[in-house]
Amino acid sequence: MQEAWQQDIIGWMGEGALRGATLSGLRRKDKELPTRIVVRPIILKNGFHYQFESHFARKVTHMNVEAERAGEQLLEALMRDYKQALLKTPEADVQILLNKKGKASIRKSSPTGNANAEDMQHNRQKQRVLQEGDAAPFLVELGIMTPDGHVKSQKQDKYRQINRFLEMVGDVMHALPQNRTIQIVDFGCGKSYLTFALYHLLKVVHGFDVNIAGLDLKADVISFCSDLSAKLGYEGLAFQVGDIAEYEETRKADMVVTLHACDTATDAALAKAVHWGASVIMSVPCCQHELFRQVRNDTLAPILSHGLLKERFAALATDAARGSLLEVLGYKVQMLEFVDPEHTPKNLLIRAVKGEQKELSRQKWEEYKSFKHFLHLSPALERALAEKWPD
Repeated sequence: MQEAWQQDIIGWMGEGALRGATLSGLRRKDKELPTRIVVRPIILKNGFHYQFESHFARKVTHMNVEAERAGEQLLEALMRDYKQALLKTPEADVQILLNKKGKASIRKSSPTGNANAEDMQHNRQKQRVLQEGDAAPFLVELGIMTPDGHVKSQKQDKYRQINRFLEMVGDVMHALPQNRTIQIVDFGCGKSYLTFALYHLLKVVHGFDVNIAGLDLKADVISFCSDLSAKLGYEGLAFQVGDIAEYEETRKADMVVTLHACDTATDAALAKAVHWGASVIMSVPCCQHELFRQVRNDTLAPILSHGLLKERFAALATDAARGSLLEVLGYKVQMLEFVDPEHTPKNLLIRAVKGEQKELSRQKWEEYKSFKHFLHLSPALERALAEKWPD
């Protein structure tokens, strides 16, 4: 016989009242099972459905289920494979914790989230991770949203930047550990808009167990961030004053974020990430001066003889060298456009995801050597990882 909370779930989903759900916390280690299941309402050509999005170690699958059958399917997966569920209804957010015997502990809190027919169109444009009208506590505290979820007009650029960053993280979440605490270091975190957003995405939205360390040289900024983390009750998110090159608090990190670290500070952060074996690196370089002083090539004199053109070329060459070196080490590298938080023109984010190959890529190394010799370069990242290269 079903308990009252189980009947509630079937009723909510049958009536289309459930706004979303996340199942997480596998009962046993099994590579064949999704580490979590995210459920959301959608409208298809043949009517209202719930989409079950199953997150495996290296893939995500989708299955659309009619609302009348969705409740039973959610309960079957929960009772068989998971320890907890978070369900969002118009009246409340409901957290269900199951013990080893399947006995449920129910906790309710104020409702969050919003769903309507327009949002649920299956072929809609990609939704933002942080939806306007759904007040995220950290966005309210940081002055981006009002308590009722409206984005302040002067903060629209910041709001879009945060969502863009979370989209880029979301695309590579499969590369992060699925069954243990995720270790993350954010170098040069500043006021930590993106650090708090990263915690929200991984911990609050997707239920990952995370340990995030934010590092910055400004003591007043770190004090502010620490106080806010405590106020929000964000366990596993800590901040400290420190320098990238001297940071020795950890020997391993799964993800390293470095945003606007100036000149070779970016290289120091990338080198740390490599030494720690980071699976994911997200880096927005800034003020690339080092190679401006080095680059020279007679064939490129029409570019290099003009200071402005040389500066832009050197910046591109710097990031090309960084990307190439990461590829030598087995990372899959993408160069993506990223909106600067100070509303300057779009710049570049280096996103690197560690591949499965164990050996260095000789082909990538030879390509890199040809490139650096052509421009007479000696990049800081190559020097910082000197022991890694084939010869």
